[in-house]
Amino acid sequence: MTARLSLYQKAEQELYKLDHQVKAKFYDFSHLFRKNPWHTSLRLKPLKGDGRIFSARLDPSYRVLLTRTGIGAGGEESWLAIAVRHRRDVYEQLSVAVNRITGEIEFVDLSVVGESALRRAGIELTPAEPEAEPDETPADPAPAPATVDPVAERSAPLLAAYSADLLRELGVTEALVELALVVTTSDELDQLVQGAPLLTKDVLYGLAAGIPLDDVRREITAPVELEERPNPEDFDAALARTTVTVVTTDEALRAAIEEGDFRAWKVFLHPTQARLVNRAYSGPARVSGGPGTGKTVVALHRVAHLAQQLPPGENKPILLTTFTKNLTTDLRARLASLLKPEQLSRVEVAHIDQLTARVLAENSLAGRSRNRVENPVALRELRDLLLELDERAWEPEFLLEEWEQVVLGQAVPTRTAYLQARRAGRGRPLNRSERTAVWKLLDQYTARLDKLNLETWSQAAERAARFEIDRAAKICARADYKEQIGAQDLIHRDAESGMRLLRHRYRHIVVDEAQDLGPAHWKMLRAMVAAGPDDLFIAGDTHQRIYDNQVSLGAVGINIRGRSSRLTLSYRTTKEILNKAITVVTGREVEFDDLDDGKDNLVGFRSVLSGPDPVLAGYPTWAEELAGLAETIRTWRTELTTDETGRTTRDARGLIAVCVTDRNKVNEVMYFLTTTAGITCAELTKDGARGDGEVHVGTMHRFKGLEYQRLAIAAAGEGILPRAFIEQYRKTDHARYQRELRKARSLLFVATTRARDSLSISWHGTPSRFLPR
Repeated sequence: MTARLSLYQKAEQELYKLDHQVKAKFYDFSHLFRKNPWHTSLRLKPLKGDGRIFSARLDPSYRVLLTRTGIGAGGEESWLAIAVRHRRDVYEQLSVAVNRITGEIEFVDLSVVGESALRRAGIELTPAEPEAEPDETPADPAPAPATVDPVAERSAPLLAAYSADLLRELGVTEALVELALVVTTSDELDQLVQGAPLLTKDVLYGLAAGIPLDDVRREITAPVELEERPNPEDFDAALARTTVTVVTTDEALRAAIEEGDFRAWKVFLHPTQARLVNRAYSGPARVSGGPGTGKTVVALHRVAHLAQQLPPGENKPILLTTFTKNLTTDLRARLASLLKPEQLSRVEVAHIDQLTARVLAENSLAGRSRNRVENPVALRELRDLLLELDERAWEPEFLLEEWEQVVLGQAVPTRTAYLQARRAGRGRPLNRSERTAVWKLLDQYTARLDKLNLETWSQAAERAARFEIDRAAKICARADYKEQIGAQDLIHRDAESGMRLLRHRYRHIVVDEAQDLGPAHWKMLRAMVAAGPDDLFIAGDTHQRIYDNQVSLGAVGINIRGRSSRLTLSYRTTKEILNKAITVVTGREVEFDDLDDGKDNLVGFRSVLSGPDPVLAGYPTWAEELAGLAETIRTWRTELTTDETGRTTRDARGLIAVCVTDRNKVNEVMYFLTTTAGITCAELTKDGARGDGEVHVGTMHRFKGLEYQRLAIAAAGEGILPRAFIEQYRKTDHARYQRELRKARSLLFVATTRARDSLSISWHGTPSRFLPR
């Protein structure tokens, strides 16, 4: 008799944390179970409480808990492993059921629930096995019974305003309904939902946080509710709806367990996000939301969904793009865990400058390409020009922004067009004569760059957009001609690219961190894909914009009206971290756009997770702050890598990071940690982490789109964040002053929300004005 074995997600999480010896035994167990689940050495038997749960022997100390989900056409039994734990933690009160709302299999373990709540609900846990077996290996002592909290005993229930029937209607799993109605403190609620199914966790946290009942129904329950009520006895159908890992080979099992829970979490799609991934859109669609709401994960799964629907033929018809190179590296790695190699090979992952360079290379003659420079070099050339002209009426920073955001951003070709161009958001108004003077200077500036054979990336993007727009126009014109004459293949010649089919580059384009792209980038992307169903999928949050690129999608031909969705629940950042982060971007007179001529805010943005409060610490000197930072990292490393007995059980590489404002601070932090504290480091670069050090260190810009379990922000002092130089604009150019403040706020907001579990913020001297007092 053979069996098909699947792993429930929580069973995987438990396996991640177990000793390597226990994992090795589970590999052997899985191999034997698939061959014969009823082998006598496994001692498979049902629990007395819920007969649908079976216990099987892994070794003298550990048990695998399973439920049978059906029998295949060939007589093969289908089983789901729902937990792996020490035998003393197996109770008769364990239960498994099909959720009435989602139709998924749900496993509930009451042993994590607080003793006070269990007693008030009249529940007493009964061990499923005798105290010990003759051949049992020594086990850690059982934890002492929890002490009764007298405050909790006297307090009114947190959810006293709600009934059991209402909780069932919202999707709370049956085994926890009565318990949910007797919890009286936040600590008890945290214990109750510790091992609860996701929907139950979200609903209970939402109600306890005071979210209006209608909002809970609309934002939490409705997105995952089936059209028809599921059959509570049909575990075979329920298994198809449940997130599991199917263990068909020993190699597949080993890869699933050794991958690590943090990596798996980075691509975990919450059921409330799945509707955005699998939906068919009639045109461009956008998903927005605060940090940790899953925008990047939704974008990744959207790519996977589109790749799985692809017809055979084109080479790489899907593009996944973003603004920064190091984020592209991370996206490619995460996408690899979602797609089969043959599907992944049909997806192109490239950052926006990479696309720009490719388009320009295709449309340039050999030896005629220009040297592209970053903005600091461009600003230096502009400053030199103003000095040569003895021009003191205009600041070089203002002129460079005017050129990039107005002239290049709107593809303004002539002085006359510039006199009529919109300058919304630029702050300082310009009359006709001032615009004429500015145009003359910018004209001289572009001539200077041409003479030096230089161009900025903004210039390059604008040129690439024009080439792609021309290409799209040819496609449309020749498509009409082809229809008229019945032609089969239409080709054209790009410089040095030979003959090629004249068609759009991509069938689908998915954009992550959309808020950082400029107008020319959007024009180029719009032209790269034919307008139609599922053409563009856009994910972004303007509260995390850390560059000056500001754009209205409608103005560049991307109409998202009626196809915009907003995520409000954070599944990465704890509510404790989130509360601190939100104070950074909610200063007076601070406004953020919504990428479409409207305003965006964080109203309703909240977390369903709990964790320790962020630590804010000030020091007299930078040296003392570095010493405190090293001590924090040592503590985190110990917590992440050792178990209760002090044994090292995992590697902390890539789980801890330090974030600072500039490269000088990166060097100083890495030097101190490496030479003085004995902590190895890897620097975050545009290509990802450089080196194999334990702790990643980088500037705030490099942390865009990344996540870490423990994160420390160092040197968050006034004069550093924001930079002292912006004070010169407070009275002379108030609009620019506000823009600089907003960028600095967004930078700190991005940094604080990169932490999943723990956050530390430190400074020396005076703390940043953005930090909560």
